[in-house]
Amino acid sequence: MKIAVIGATGYVGKAVVAELAARKHQVVAFARSADKVQQAANIQAVAVDVNSPELAEQLKGADAVVSAFNPGWDNPNIGADFTQGANAIVEAAKAAAVPYLLVVGGAGSLYVAPGVQLIDTPEFPKEIFDGADAARKLLQDLQARKDVNWAFVSPPALLGVTAGYSEERTGEYRLGGDDLLMAGDAPAGISVADLAIAIADDAENKAHLHQRFTVAAK
Repeated sequence: MKIAVIGATGYVGKAVVAELAARKHQVVAFARSADKVQQAANIQAVAVDVNSPELAEQLKGADAVVSAFNPGWDNPNIGADFTQGANAIVEAAKAAAVPYLLVVGGAGSLYVAPGVQLIDTPEFPKEIFDGADAARKLLQDLQARKDVNWAFVSPPALLGVTAGYSEERTGEYRLGGDDLLMAGDAPAGISVADLAIAIADDAENKAHLHQRFTVAAK
């Protein structure tokens, strides 16, 4: 398959590129700095601004697109920048008639109780609220649309070393829907390598068209 990855040098995107390349897919890796993309015979690095009108043309011919776009958690304008970039990606995917756009979102929009999302709990870190809220609003917008072949994956509350979780690649994961997955009484986690496996599996099988899903370690 020809699979495009947007945000190919970020924490999640880099792992997804590596996983897809290892599976012998033809990977088109979009990043602001193409020189930082992993090098391999089946990886094509493309420098891109997601807000460019050329993006739609660049996405044509892809069997699936994984958007791991994130303007950076330390970006003071992350909310606005995420919304602008993510919307541009969605519209480009629509214009390019992409068969499957898998958007990597956040855990904030997962439910911890009926009608209560993680982002709205007192424990949710305020420093990442703007970015998480922008991802939540993107999901809400996508859920009202059938003119784009979207899917949305929310990582668990603890993702890899950035959340103090393991980086071990176990090759296993479990799936969930709209609710935060737990490990006993504590929020569940996953390594970024295992998240990449779940993302690659989903992109290959187009398994969650017009759905949001979540994953966590087994």
